[in-house]
Amino acid sequence: MAAAALLAACASAPPPQAPAPAAPPAPKIKPLVIGHRGASALRPEHTLASYARAIEDGADFIEPDLVSTKDGVLVSRHENDISGTTNVSTLPQFADRKRIKVVDGERLTGWFTEDFTLAELKTLRARERIPKLRPANARYDDQFEIATFEEIVKLASQGAQKRGRPIGIYPELKHPSYFRGIGLPLEEKLVSSLQGNPYTRTAPIYVQSFESGALRTVRRLIGTSMPNVRITQLIGGANTRPADWRLAGDTRTYAAMLSPLGLREVATYANGIGPEKSLVIPRDGTLPTALVRDAHAAGLVVHPYTFRPENNFLPKPLQIAGDPSTRNPNGMVRELDTFIAAGVDGFFTDDPALGRRAADAVAP
Repeated sequence: MAAAALLAACASAPPPQAPAPAAPPAPKIKPLVIGHRGASALRPEHTLASYARAIEDGADFIEPDLVSTKDGVLVSRHENDISGTTNVSTLPQFADRKRIKVVDGERLTGWFTEDFTLAELKTLRARERIPKLRPANARYDDQFEIATFEEIVKLASQGAQKRGRPIGIYPELKHPSYFRGIGLPLEEKLVSSLQGNPYTRTAPIYVQSFESGALRTVRRLIGTSMPNVRITQLIGGANTRPADWRLAGDTRTYAAMLSPLGLREVATYANGIGPEKSLVIPRDGTLPTALVRDAHAAGLVVHPYTFRPENNFLPKPLQIAGDPSTRNPNGMVRELDTFIAAGVDGFFTDDPALGRRAADAVAP
């Protein structure tokens, strides 16, 4: 091109544009506060009183562990062995129900929900599971019934109406392979209950389990009929094994789920993971692992467990003077702050009021 023509072209060209301003950072979203077994730091776990306190204290979700009665009703207990969480051992009419059983490979002696009808279980009363660490909760021993899943849903529905916001439900299927093996499958019962209740047809729901097979079954049963229901794969210690894998002769451990490839496999049936919290930030307080980043890359949310306010459950640098049972609210909030900064999307806590405090500190 001749020099004159080049000058003319430059003169007619539009002036160079200033660089586009950088996009503002995406607003941070407050993590979900999941009331672990209700507000179990303040009331005996898995009681309606515990769930009601969790709702009152600002939980976004309440979390019932589900097991089955002899007559196939879903009830909320941490384990099907109710020896330490009810007064059953003190009742002479049930002395002959004591059994030795093997549950997920563990030999246990006690009383088990599957040997009682719902009517019989309703005659029992709940007790604090860890009274030495939570002596204040033990004052409520023998005051509360065992709650059914339907009663918990009703409580959540009433709480949502009263507060003008949804109260999510985060049920955990406990020992699903064991219960299926004795003819009391949990998955079908739960899905039927979710589909049959007007509240759970639209309310936020996460279904969780340590066993991937149970979660795949729930996913298959629900299909696309309930978009409000999501699935969370719980992940225990990296060197431990899911019960259903062990029963199938699969020698892998939870570590297989933690790699980028393993997380992509989880994402084929689940929406999130619920890892033991040291898998996100080691208990010695070192830097976060890559788990949150890798899970997000696979399209999974991350809800670690469990945040508790007693010295016994806190990392040493966050403990205060006192014994293991000493309540340490600031210590728990400080621990949560580090996990929230690491990018978790929610967390399970025994003290939802403290969890709410930490979550609400996130700038909108």
